[in-house]
Amino acid sequence: MNHNIRNIAIIAHVDHGKTTLVDKLLKEGGVFRANQQVEERAMDSMDLEREKGITIKAKNTSVHWHDKIINIVDTPGHADFGGEVERALRMVDGVLLVVDAYDGPQAQTRFVLRKALQHGLKVIIVINKIDRDNAEPKKMYDKVQELLLELNASEEQFDAPVVYGSGRDGYMVEHIGDEQKSMAPLFETILDHIPPPFAKPNEPFHMLVSNIDWSDYVGRIAVGKILGGSVRVGDNVWVIQNKDGQRVRAKITKVFEYSGLQTSESTVGFAGNIVGLSGFEDIDIGDTIAATEDAHPLPFTAVDPPTLEMQIAVNDGPLVGRDGRLVTSRQIRDRLYKEVKTNISISVEDTDTAAVFNIKARGAMQIAVLVETMRREGFELLVSRPTVIVKKVNGQTHEPYETLWVEVPEECLGAVMQNLANRKGQITHMEKHAHSTMIEATITTRGLIGFEIDLVNATSGRGVMSHLFKEYGAWVGELTTRLTGTLVATEAGETTAYALEAVQERGKLFVGPGELVYEGCIVGENPRQEDIPVNAVRAKKLTNFRSQGEGKGIQLTPPTKLSLERSIEYIAADEFVEVTPKNLRLRKRVLKEVDRRKQERAARKAE
Repeated sequence: MNHNIRNIAIIAHVDHGKTTLVDKLLKEGGVFRANQQVEERAMDSMDLEREKGITIKAKNTSVHWHDKIINIVDTPGHADFGGEVERALRMVDGVLLVVDAYDGPQAQTRFVLRKALQHGLKVIIVINKIDRDNAEPKKMYDKVQELLLELNASEEQFDAPVVYGSGRDGYMVEHIGDEQKSMAPLFETILDHIPPPFAKPNEPFHMLVSNIDWSDYVGRIAVGKILGGSVRVGDNVWVIQNKDGQRVRAKITKVFEYSGLQTSESTVGFAGNIVGLSGFEDIDIGDTIAATEDAHPLPFTAVDPPTLEMQIAVNDGPLVGRDGRLVTSRQIRDRLYKEVKTNISISVEDTDTAAVFNIKARGAMQIAVLVETMRREGFELLVSRPTVIVKKVNGQTHEPYETLWVEVPEECLGAVMQNLANRKGQITHMEKHAHSTMIEATITTRGLIGFEIDLVNATSGRGVMSHLFKEYGAWVGELTTRLTGTLVATEAGETTAYALEAVQERGKLFVGPGELVYEGCIVGENPRQEDIPVNAVRAKKLTNFRSQGEGKGIQLTPPTKLSLERSIEYIAADEFVEVTPKNLRLRKRVLKEVDRRKQERAARKAE
């Protein structure tokens, strides 16, 4: 064992303060100079992470405290990125479970804690944000203990130490009422309760690849915890591939260590430390790197299977190529398969059509993040509505179910309950708070698609939801998750205020004046469950005579602009989201109205 190292992961529900807490640990561990200006949430290095305010990729860092190295892995809190959490837990020996002192344990708290307990990891409970109004730190600690009991924690895991504090204000205390000075109580608790990494320094080199990084200079970098021996630049090693057991020889060209926010080169990596290694033509998560050819492969537990699938297709619309430079099926295919190399919870399959690819993932947000990243790289593509992955059990069709938690204002409770009933959700528990009600329900994954949009509309943005995969169960039959139709453009061109004034009388607008549309483009929403063809580009005819309404100003309601994630959940089965670097458009799969009518007639005859 290497007694100078501690390896920990920080796990929590979304927005309970993980990344801010890491900022303060880095600052107190001497990573930043006293006068250095550091952005908040320094570990959230991706643009998307900063914009959404969530962690998407698990990241490594380390701090030095009293001659000890504490390697820290910051993990996502959103259920869609659970694959990142599971990978991170394979590299560490303990976890900091961060819980908000007001909100208490939430859906994702349960998920990440269950995974940590399954890995046999030591737990330190951090009750964060005790400075919040109406915070109840003692009550939330009791709730965490109830959760530990519910998840069958071992006696040692149940007796987890607890610290209280505020990551934002930079202090932790062992007991409420202690002097609020610094993060030292948390550092001391980590050194006292998290064991040194189990590693065998005197045995041959052995390491499981838990993450893949990329450098434009050295290519793929295998990241993991060294379980045996040491490794130096120039060493010959063997890669035992997880997918087929094949053994491939390689030579280590660089060893990377993680310190603060920097990745630094080293000549040697020691047992127990988390390092990055380069020198491999092809290496995947789950592979084993060993010093000898006859070494045994290290066990790698597969992540939870995906529950949703979607199609990503080549943009075949009339405006293709105007915004993006990467538009061909080969370019899109190469990019998707590159993603699979570093993201083990996504899978990609070719279809019978060369321009269409099936993507399987844990949730719509996970695919939305991938598509958003691709559009920023210059890709144009089409994305379909998510569908659930079903299974056959004893000849019966089974579909995924989820546990849903919704917190809604009292006056909006009826509308939300009705919406859940329409989606065949079963209410399992309700709890009244001061100004809101917490609903717990069991609902199919199909029933959840698009629910967040309805929740925002029903509660004016005040409702909060989270959900967690529960199990596969019996198919519940047909579901109606969208009660509205669409307003579909019949002409191509630039939208005009004159035309949109007439269109908005039919429903809600998705476009404003001066936007390019084409036949089959969705320009708005019809309150009734049918599609209405509209002309959104008609210009006002000018004559020599004064028109009756001359001088009257056109009053347009501001258009509703859906984000990529909301767009994906909004569209129906016969629609696509067209994604380009500059635009998001909703459109019909079949653009021409004549062709859509033919399809409908053929479908009716087939029935």
